[in-house]
Amino acid sequence: MSSPRVSAAFDDALTDVERQLGVFWRRGRAASLGLSRELHPDLDPAAYGLLTILHGGGAQRVTDLAATVGVGKPTVSRQVALLEEIGLVAKEADPHDRRAQQVALTPTGLKHVEELKGRRHEFFAERLASWETAELADLALYLRRLNEALLCS
Repeated sequence: MSSPRVSAAFDDALTDVERQLGVFWRRGRAASLGLSRELHPDLDPAAYGLLTILHGGGAQRVTDLAATVGVGKPTVSRQVALLEEIGLVAKEADPHDRRAQQVALTPTGLKHVEELKGRRHEFFAERLASWETAELADLALYLRRLNEALLCS
């Protein structure tokens, strides 16, 4: 697929978007690492992401979790094993296929995720307090559009 010719201004703006996304990604990863380590010193930031996915979407199979985060099943299986070991998730029978298992938050896991989500909200509220509500809404719109554009097909 060939890319259309773009103007120098478009190319410069795109380069800045790439640079800013890199900074955003590194800072987000550092914040996620801190949150993960609050739960357990060996917890990877991706494991915290799995907890938030389970919080928002309920119990899921490991293969579905892997597809959601875009990594292999073995990687998610290792993270789920640690989360299970420290009591934040449990495996349960899949109600649609009794041969399969789903991963679900335990009551302890639910409590921890809700606490961490509250602290994350406070973190952003403090740092973005000077922004107008309309600016926050615009940012959310642009991030949503970006996420949709970056969906792998």
